Amino acid sequence: MSAAVPGALPLPQRLNEAARTLSGAPLSFADLAVLHGEGGHGSLLILLALPCLLPVPGVGNVMGAALVLLSWVHWRGGDTRALPPAVAQLRLSSGWARRVLVLMARFYTWMERWSRTRLPWMVSRTNAGWLCAKVAVMGLIIFLPLPLGNVLPALALLLLGAGLALRDGLAVGLSLLVAALALVYTAAIGLTAWSALSSLHRGLEALGPWWGWS
Repeated sequence: MSAAVPGALPLPQRLNEAARTLSGAPLSFADLAVLHGEGGHGSLLILLALPCLLPVPGVGNVMGAALVLLSWVHWRGGDTRALPPAVAQLRLSSGWARRVLVLMARFYTWMERWSRTRLPWMVSRTNAGWLCAKVAVMGLIIFLPLPLGNVLPALALLLLGAGLALRDGLAVGLSLLVAALALVYTAAIGLTAWSALSSLHRGLEALGPWWGWS
């Protein structure tokens, strides 16, 4: 793990400094959470969703399952400020951990410039049910082995995390739009795969007599 970074530094600077001082040893997500700092549900969504934008083998499956679990815990009223144990133990090489920290620093820098408190009704506790459902659906899409399937749902969750962390209802609204695009993309991939399989089946049936098939 890296050397201690002064807690008084703003979060983006603290993350960049942590990335700069990382040793060559692998880093667990529990260590990443410590370097990231404590936060609520929004910050945890950012921590879980952002690695899904990187081509790290297996991370999408683990993060997708963790996001579904997190949505279930939150819906049941449990503590969503801690990483699920299976995710906390997941280890990244120092190179990938550095990329995650740098991306997080850039995202928080952008958040601080763009976000502000607005449309508070969008982040009201009365919306917790459908927000949990959205996190679960996006986590399921991330879990699926779709080409570029992680990008849109991860962006949707990053915007949702930013909205919850900064009480920015506009970010939550934008996250819903990106989530809708993720659903459309997933449906298009599914329909394309179904059409290809149907065409293949019809082609095999047409070739059947030549191969002695009935």
